[in-house]
Amino acid sequence: MRRISIFGATGSIGQNTIDLIARDPEGYDVVALTGAGNVARLAEDAVRLGAEVAVTADADRLDDLRTALAGSGVEAAAGADALAEAADRPADWIMSAIVGSAGLVPGLRALRHGTTLALANKESLVCAGPLLLAEAARHGATILPVDSEHSAVFQALVGEDRAAVEQVIITGSGGGLRDWPLERLSEATPEEAGTHPNWDMGQRITIDSASMFNKAMELIETKEFFGLPAERIDTVIHPQSLVHALVQFADGALMAHLGAPDMRHAIGYALNWPERRHLPVDRLDLARVACLDFHSPEAARYPALDLARWVMRRGGLSGAAFNAAKEAALDLFLDRAIRFTDMAPVVEQVLEAMDRAGCLDAAELSLDMVLQTDRDARARARAIAQT
Repeated sequence: MRRISIFGATGSIGQNTIDLIARDPEGYDVVALTGAGNVARLAEDAVRLGAEVAVTADADRLDDLRTALAGSGVEAAAGADALAEAADRPADWIMSAIVGSAGLVPGLRALRHGTTLALANKESLVCAGPLLLAEAARHGATILPVDSEHSAVFQALVGEDRAAVEQVIITGSGGGLRDWPLERLSEATPEEAGTHPNWDMGQRITIDSASMFNKAMELIETKEFFGLPAERIDTVIHPQSLVHALVQFADGALMAHLGAPDMRHAIGYALNWPERRHLPVDRLDLARVACLDFHSPEAARYPALDLARWVMRRGGLSGAAFNAAKEAALDLFLDRAIRFTDMAPVVEQVLEAMDRAGCLDAAELSLDMVLQTDRDARARARAIAQT
């Protein structure tokens, strides 16, 4: 029986992970489940799966969690320290699906125990890729990608010589606003941007899909995880969301990974790796699909992509600043303090200001430097929005 923990259990990735492990209750011993505000769901899943501990990131919700778990035998905890302590509990496999930079510290703590970290928290690699990979190497831990695009690239490279890779192409649906006229984008509401044509995801990542900030993050993530130079990484719009990534090799071969838009593909691959086992996902009928469409993203519609390319070239602490400014800009949009089309300019201004001030330089990353850059970028983004 494998001991597993799920960080971010109440989000879409966490719920899909729970769906898979609940189908094989004899195969898994659940150590920890963590969530944020949805305490009722967290408690319900913790009791159903017999978890040792349930942790809410919201320290003010501890009493609510204790009440929901009363008499179950499941321990309740809350706050950032409790999340870190949960990551220290021995487990064979940990899902890192906390949204945002908050997932970095628990992920680093888990790697110190030589565990397998299934990484759905793209912010960890964007903010501190070298730090995370060095920690895994130091402790003999394994990091498996769970973003559908990076799982696809990972699978396409099995048995291949990475030196023979000419280009990696990750696909993006273009989000819920992809067919809107450019002049209308400034009018988009959080509700409109938070609706996706293909994927069932949380609100924040769905809005990031509409702006393609999620794809911008994934470009940076590809560079960090696979060690490729920026010029060998690209993205295309693929409205059907059936091809998740493509790898071009030196002999001209182009290897594509296809599958239904269901995150249980990538989660299940990481859960069962290095084996492949049956997954309860739809099978593609290519005759019914009939055609696959691709086109280049418009720079004017998706300015986040050019910002990501700048970050890949700049290095240092630029990824941490980019992610924090992006998260702050999204918060401002959700609060209706800025428009949909203001998010990228806010992030760009933060990066330019921090670059001019020398705040992005770092010969070697440390956790303290990353966290300080995160705080600085968020404060700058809020200040810019108020001017």
